[in-house]
Amino acid sequence: MENPKKLYRSKNKWLAGVCGGIAEYFNLDPIIIRVIWLVLALAYGAGILAYIIAWLLIPKNPN
Repeated sequence: MENPKKLYRSKNKWLAGVCGGIAEYFNLDPIIIRVIWLVLALAYGAGILAYIIAWLLIPKNPN
């Protein structure tokens, strides 16, 4: 049986590795996730709070 994918904060990071970790999980370019997060943060303001919550909840990559 194959191990399930786990979401971790990435070592490919600008701030806390949240966007990099999400990009690795979905196998996407981290810049795409960062741009989406930036748009949400600027458009609605909730993106900043969501980033901080994700920073606290998503564990660091153990590798």
